[in-house]
Amino acid sequence: MEKHTPTREEALALLENFTRTGALINHAKAVEGVMRYMARKHGEDEEKWGLIGLVHDIDYEIFPEEHCTKTKEILEEYGWPEEYIRAVVSHGWGICTDVKPQNLLEKTLYTIDELTGLVTACALVRPSKSVNDMKAKSVMKKWKQPSFAAGVNREVIAQGAEMLEIELKDLFTDVIMDIKYFVRVLSFLKYFNPPVYF
Repeated sequence: MEKHTPTREEALALLENFTRTGALINHAKAVEGVMRYMARKHGEDEEKWGLIGLVHDIDYEIFPEEHCTKTKEILEEYGWPEEYIRAVVSHGWGICTDVKPQNLLEKTLYTIDELTGLVTACALVRPSKSVNDMKAKSVMKKWKQPSFAAGVNREVIAQGAEMLEIELKDLFTDVIMDIKYFVRVLSFLKYFNPPVYF
């Protein structure tokens, strides 16, 4: 297929074609939101960053043992630009791929993919079930408890923060603010009905 710049509608359709689990779709949208926010913060292309975040796990539900490998094949089949594909594949560096994040976009995706899961888990155990009243110190407290959200790869987050040259507390604050902002925007635009914890 001829290479082209995908739209959000195409990216969302692709995600929903390969993913049926609501939690995975919501995770993809949370990562999209954080990527968009971080792109704005750094004066980068918000649409590009967002779409890459949205499709970063499209192969995970159907091909968990071939994660990132199948994503590359799928995106190539749909004519996505090589730069987008490389960015998506790089988020699995050291876990399921040897493609190391190189630029700001790739380093950001690599870092915040795991971190959105931790922030979400932290929100779920709050009385409000929301990020709206959550501060970075709450995430930091749970960060130090390895048994909490044990599936979250803290080494990846720490390594990503180092690559981005940002303190963990500042990174946590960014992601909390990113999710808050994105959910307000998506709720307004009716892209999806946000889960209770947002």
